[in-house]
Amino acid sequence: MKPTEILSQEHRVIEQVLDCLEKIVRKSKEEGKVDAESARAAIDFFRGFADKCHHAKEENQLFPVLHTKGFGGGCGPIAVMLREHELGRLYIGGMDASLNAAASGDADAVRWFVQHGESYIRLLREHIQKEDHCLFPSADQKLSTEDEQSLLAAFAQVEKDEIGELHARYVEIANRLAERFGVRRVSEANGELR
Repeated sequence: MKPTEILSQEHRVIEQVLDCLEKIVRKSKEEGKVDAESARAAIDFFRGFADKCHHAKEENQLFPVLHTKGFGGGCGPIAVMLREHELGRLYIGGMDASLNAAASGDADAVRWFVQHGESYIRLLREHIQKEDHCLFPSADQKLSTEDEQSLLAAFAQVEKDEIGELHARYVEIANRLAERFGVRRVSEANGELR
């Protein structure tokens, strides 16, 4: 398996929770308050799985290797991906900051939660498309077998050091949210959930 295939599989799990967040946001607009339990679970997932595990593999492992292969530069694809990771963190922080008041029905907080949530969903969907259909295929052409083996070992180390036993917890969060909101689970759609 290629390193980019691992990252693409992780994208499918992230998209599953994005589908749930979309329903959380829609329900928040309709009801005038946020389902705090579901929103907290989604925020936890995005911070822990999408950022601490997935983005850590990209930022600390894949992107530095790609930089040596000519993908660098201030306006290059890696710079764009890094800026989008940072913007995503800001949107997650905005949802989290407004959550308690939004759960109580504070209209301004609900609007902020919805705005940050919709922005995050749009950003991540576009970001995943860029990586899956542009960056990763280009990376696959440039990475040597040795690069790929080194990245696979580094990814395994990230899983061990950064996420460890929490990986299963985040998959469980993704699946509980999918069940709650009637979203197809990755395992049902693509064969296996990582």
